[in-house]
Amino acid sequence: MSTVAPDKIKQEEINSIAWKACDTFRGVVDPSQYKDYILIFLFLKYINDVWKDHFEEYKKQFGDDEDRLQRRLERERFVLPKGCSFDELFAQRDADNIGELINIALDKIEEANKAKLEGVFRNIDFNSEAALGKTKDRNRRLKNLLEDFANPKLDLRPSRYGNKIEDIIGNTYIYLIERFASDAGKKAGDFYTPYMVSHLLAKVVAPKPGDKIFDPSCGSGSLLIEAGRNVGSDNFALYGQEVNGSTWALARMNMFLHGMDSARIDWCDTLNSPTLVELDKLMRFNVVVANPPFSLDKWGHENAETDRFNRFWRGVPPKSKGDYAFITHMIESAFPREGRVGVVVPHGVLFRGASEGRIRQKLIEDNVLDAVIGLPDKLFPTTSIPVAILVFDRSREKGGPNEARKDILFIDASQEVVNAKTQNLINEAAVAEIVRIHQNRLVIEKASNPPLKIYSYKASPEELAENDFNLNIPRYVDTFEEEEEIDIKAVQDEIEKLEEELVTVRTKMREYLEELNVL
Repeated sequence: MSTVAPDKIKQEEINSIAWKACDTFRGVVDPSQYKDYILIFLFLKYINDVWKDHFEEYKKQFGDDEDRLQRRLERERFVLPKGCSFDELFAQRDADNIGELINIALDKIEEANKAKLEGVFRNIDFNSEAALGKTKDRNRRLKNLLEDFANPKLDLRPSRYGNKIEDIIGNTYIYLIERFASDAGKKAGDFYTPYMVSHLLAKVVAPKPGDKIFDPSCGSGSLLIEAGRNVGSDNFALYGQEVNGSTWALARMNMFLHGMDSARIDWCDTLNSPTLVELDKLMRFNVVVANPPFSLDKWGHENAETDRFNRFWRGVPPKSKGDYAFITHMIESAFPREGRVGVVVPHGVLFRGASEGRIRQKLIEDNVLDAVIGLPDKLFPTTSIPVAILVFDRSREKGGPNEARKDILFIDASQEVVNAKTQNLINEAAVAEIVRIHQNRLVIEKASNPPLKIYSYKASPEELAENDFNLNIPRYVDTFEEEEEIDIKAVQDEIEKLEEELVTVRTKMREYLEELNVL
């Protein structure tokens, strides 16, 4: 199978074509909604081009033997039923019922690929008047969408790109999700974690070959995919749970496009009705990662006391803030004396009192909290507040290989930021330094880490107790920069000099005005 030379593969061009297709919906549909239409079409175009490539290849092998051709095609990663391809829909783009035809094609694709795609397209309706307008306008928009994705440059056949196609289409999918998140504002929190945060979190938890990796609030799945990429081989298994149906569908497609279609992504409410269960107990994992909703209200407090999985034995979080509910679920889902957990949290989790304070104290006394990593503000499109990553390590539990480790590593990277127009960033150098400090449990004091402003400290159990188990990072990491000492006498001399000059200027000004007969 021939391939195009790497320098002819232009990721940016594919990204641009896909993003331009969004013009069909701008001003008509909210970005948090039209992302579904665009991403489904990208997915449909991808499976269309892959199927077409394989069909042509096998047609050469089997000629007119339709039975052998069909049997061979049925052994592919997916089946594209007759009449359901992008090309066949494009040929019907002027049909009065094009929205209905698209829905029918997607239903048939689901039915033919139940194990991988069942339910993925059923949360979106291409024939919806409420979302896409009345028939005439809806048909025009769908025709435009079909024509945008029929762009000859958006040819996603593997024969053009070889084994790079999954990387290319996967990167385009994530690129679009990032752009949608930027447009969607606060609604983006339902489906998106900024790439560099996912990248950092995946490196911090350090997944290994053979690991089972789990995200209980997986959104569109990008954090799980990044964790899988960090394994360094294909020997891992991905699991996720997501409460929002359309976001769950995005995650399933995201896994498929990245060649990770064996991932198990369940549509469920993690805190109230988790489905990743074995023998009436939570499934256990080597690595658990998440960027759960910040301070979720009405998370299921009323059911926590009688939780059948006994997740809240350290205490029940407050009704209006579900942060510790997610944290507790994640820890209970990790293998005892082995599992590693990384979770993105708002800073309030570090110091709020009452029931949260009691849970935090118990986690510290149980010796499962390993590190607290402070990040800059404005990293998320959903909020301007700074966030932190909490790292829990169950190998520190009694009987675990790291039982003797009692301190907690605090890393302050809040000042290491790349300022952007609307959203701050952390760069690769900062990620590498945070990971280096964490892996080696280094203490980096103020002004000893040029050019990076990343500092760290290891706090003992005694220090934590003295601080009432408050994890507020400035209590432990000194990042205060002393201001240059001011010479009061020199400042006073400068003021007196300026006053003398001002008197001279005023005198001159008065003389000029008198000459002009103004005074």
